[in-house]
Amino acid sequence: MADPVILEMRGITKEFPGVRALEDVSLEVRKGRIHAICGENGAGKSTLMKVLSGVYPHGTFDGEIVYQGEPVAFGRINDSERAGIVIIHQELALVPELSIAENIFLGNEPRKGVAIDWDAVHVRATELLARVGLDEDPETPIKHIGVGKQQLVEIAKALEKDVRLLILDEPTAALNEADSQHLLDLIVGLKGKGVTSIMISHKLGEIEQVADAITIIRDGRVVETLDIEHGAVDEDRIIRGMVGRTLGHRFPERSGAAGDVFFEVRDWTVQHPLSAERLVAKGSSFTVRRGEIVGFAGLMGAGRTELAMSLFGRQYGTWLGGTIVKDGQEIRVRSVPEAIEHGIAYVSEDRKALGLNLLDTIKRSVVSAKLGKVSTAGVVDPIRELHAAEEYLKALRIKAPDVEQGVDTLSGGNQQKVVLSKWMFTDPDLLILDEPTRGIDVGAKSEIYQIIRQLADQGKGVILISSELPELLGLADRIYTIFEGRITGELPAAEADQEMLMRRMAPTKGD
Repeated sequence: MADPVILEMRGITKEFPGVRALEDVSLEVRKGRIHAICGENGAGKSTLMKVLSGVYPHGTFDGEIVYQGEPVAFGRINDSERAGIVIIHQELALVPELSIAENIFLGNEPRKGVAIDWDAVHVRATELLARVGLDEDPETPIKHIGVGKQQLVEIAKALEKDVRLLILDEPTAALNEADSQHLLDLIVGLKGKGVTSIMISHKLGEIEQVADAITIIRDGRVVETLDIEHGAVDEDRIIRGMVGRTLGHRFPERSGAAGDVFFEVRDWTVQHPLSAERLVAKGSSFTVRRGEIVGFAGLMGAGRTELAMSLFGRQYGTWLGGTIVKDGQEIRVRSVPEAIEHGIAYVSEDRKALGLNLLDTIKRSVVSAKLGKVSTAGVVDPIRELHAAEEYLKALRIKAPDVEQGVDTLSGGNQQKVVLSKWMFTDPDLLILDEPTRGIDVGAKSEIYQIIRQLADQGKGVILISSELPELLGLADRIYTIFEGRITGELPAAEADQEMLMRRMAPTKGD
């Protein structure tokens, strides 16, 4: 006998000024199942979940929501939470300065009279943390735990609200493989206890692993819903529904034409900004050849981003020693302008906070890192600025009506293309790409992979930091592994596999 239906969304249509984000979308979710929603960036997945959870209140969209057999009309997110529907957004809603326990109960604190019952908060928080498998003191500030653990705190918050339907928007986008697997195991465990989950994700392997059903959305419409139990469903099948075509080879062919070493880091050592006894880079040494993609693999917290940021103008920590040699000459990169002047570019893993000014247009964003190229006597020439931005809009196939479009309105994949355009505009010799495809759908990933390979084929050096080992193995020519701030190995990508990388990413005493 089929599981009863817990949720029906019927004929949902949602419009924004000039854009129809959802058109006549219908969705059925059965109780006690994990229902995945897939689609390209901008397909309407998150919009649909915001309609369901009351972020977009009843009356701002057309259609009907039936929950547990009854029509519902949520006017705000608190209404859906009282009904047992809890959404965990990709950008976590935690207060960094507050403790784990304070975050779990924020706005819903147990009380003794008018005062907060802190003993009850501590006891209940400890119980909830045990349920999600998080071994942390409830008094620990959120800012002192990693993103993977913060995701578990969000789920603990949901359990405290007696969740019946849990919505997870890209829950593993910022996690390494170990943390991702722990979170997926937890979601499956919650299913065993009767909690229904809706999961939005671009990681198709994870969806295949845990989902019972998959709804595919394209351009604001439902393409189809696939029942995992009653049909063969693989990544190619899902991709075909998402993008309307077969992508073929996921990664571009390697050219095999790397040139001479032109960039070398020797004995690079950096101190943590808050802890004098902790080194985030411990005598790191590596090389990059022209036309080569060099991968960096490591678990979260291994020091990959810290190393990259310290090389790009000493943005992170305190530099204690080491040299950078470019084209046979030692160079100094004590600031971001110096790094740019020496032909180094850095694409941050956090495109929204560090890669873009979300108040800017595409045009301003593209030229922002090197205004001198479109200026005369210190004054920006609007014609040159326009032509430069239009060139990248076309070359990188950024989906926007024109370069005056605000970057905040673009999908994640198109925002990432704008960030790449911004740094390509500086004419770098070396691009450091930190998680360049995080939170991006498979279609946009394929396009960005092509861009990265084209950059290498033009003779530029590329450093690629990624938490996705298949991505590193598919794109990189060589891969360095890093653990606790120290480079632990170097492998030609063609001779490596995930197991070999993992052994070097988390060495044991016997290794």
